[in-house]
Amino acid sequence: MATVDPRAQGLSAYERSAWRDAYEHLSAADRQRPLPAGDLDRMARAAYLIGAFDAAAGSWERAHHAHLAQGEASPAVRSAFWLGIMLVLRGEEARGGGWLARAQHILTDTALDCAEQGYLRIPAALQALDGGDAEAAHRAFVEITGIAERFDDADLRAFGTLGRGQALVALGGVARGVALLDEAMVAVTTGEVSPITAGIVYCAVILACRGVFDLRRVQEWTAALSRWCAAQQDLKPYRGQCLVHRSEIMQLRGEWADAMDEARRACEHLSDPPGDPVMGMALYQRGELHRLRGAHSRAEQCYREAVGHGHPAQPGLALLRLAQGRVDDAAAAIRRAVAETRGPEERPRLLAACVEIELAAGSVDAARDAADELDRIAAGFDSPYLRAVVAYAHGSLLLAAGESEAACAALRSASAAWHEMDAPYETARVRLQLARACLRIGDHDTAEMELQAAGRVFEHLGAAPALEEARRLLRRAGGAAHPGPGGLTPREVEVLRLVATGASNREIADRLVISDRTVARHLSNMFTKLGVSSRAAAVAYAYEHGL
Repeated sequence: MATVDPRAQGLSAYERSAWRDAYEHLSAADRQRPLPAGDLDRMARAAYLIGAFDAAAGSWERAHHAHLAQGEASPAVRSAFWLGIMLVLRGEEARGGGWLARAQHILTDTALDCAEQGYLRIPAALQALDGGDAEAAHRAFVEITGIAERFDDADLRAFGTLGRGQALVALGGVARGVALLDEAMVAVTTGEVSPITAGIVYCAVILACRGVFDLRRVQEWTAALSRWCAAQQDLKPYRGQCLVHRSEIMQLRGEWADAMDEARRACEHLSDPPGDPVMGMALYQRGELHRLRGAHSRAEQCYREAVGHGHPAQPGLALLRLAQGRVDDAAAAIRRAVAETRGPEERPRLLAACVEIELAAGSVDAARDAADELDRIAAGFDSPYLRAVVAYAHGSLLLAAGESEAACAALRSASAAWHEMDAPYETARVRLQLARACLRIGDHDTAEMELQAAGRVFEHLGAAPALEEARRLLRRAGGAAHPGPGGLTPREVEVLRLVATGASNREIADRLVISDRTVARHLSNMFTKLGVSSRAAAVAYAYEHGL
């Protein structure tokens, strides 16, 4: 009978991306006889990829010492690098930083000219990027890419290209930055890089595209990440973040039940072992879905738990307070968040919520300031998503200012943009605002049709608060469709009553929050319907009919 060789089985499983099999077979081989340094590194990577982080740390540490014992400084440094990076990603920054410093000392003492020089520049480059010094980060990643090219190191080349792309995006060169992100992804999708590097690049590119509101790329790369995760046996890292992004995409497409399932699966996946910072993102996503469905207590619980995992609760919590009728609390929260947050990735979402909340609070000037900043930010991105957000914000401002006709034009633009992105909830939400504008100008038939269409979408999605608002407006539109005395609409009757008090067109416009031009049109329509030619004759009609 042939003897089974667990080491050979482990190496074979490693090549097939069967990470649990690889770890278990290599562990069995190691118990029979200590593995050589290269196999210890493979066992560490397999352990990391199935979430056995303590085992991975122990194996990388052993690999490091084994390489040193054999006089192999370069691979010893690489083992120390991956151990340090893994610990930092897990939140053990002091311990991880110690291993990275140890690796640097070895390189300095041995004066090696090797690819590891590039790897050890990555943490400082990332620190510069996170600290807002994108120019320094870009210079560092250019040097890292140069080292990668010199030693033909695919993993290091991918990290360098990724970092250059991220830095260019931060510097405002979005088009050039995104092109480099795509280039980094080519190395990943063609299998040129190792699995850990592939996972890091996948997640970083998706977050970067999400940050510039390039939803087409987010969807494309999330689908690719999902396929990649499915091909890795028992993969633990990266899968949770993939599930969160899938949930966000499903939410945008109106697949809310599936989105909730993906967010729940993400939380379950990220809870074992605990400590993954992506958990905050998953909890916030669950909170958003609960809020839109009207499950306010569940939404608040999710937002609070997200904060406990290091993820901000805004703008979701402020919008929840608005939905609960706590307008002052909502305004205070969103103002604080806008004042404290300077990042270009987070700010547009906060500003969009700020416009909505400030208008609800009656602070039109503050809402206009937020919308103007949102417009300036959107000008720097080629993003249909941001264009739709800006059009909705300006339409809402115009409506609040009484410019109902102009509001309709802006809202039509927002509706078309959301529809093109296949975003049914956002499209229906615009239709609610469009219906309000139509009611202001007396176009009750259009208002009724917009509300009916929006209501069907809200009912299908389970968006209870929005559905109730649509039904309330629909009752108003339906009632308004029945003409009053002389065929006058309710708004025309309002205008006539104010005319009877001696109010001027300007005073009527201020009172009803409409434009002077709209008042004049109402008067013209009214004179035609009543068969009169003057304000005095119209007032006489009002007295005769008890108006």
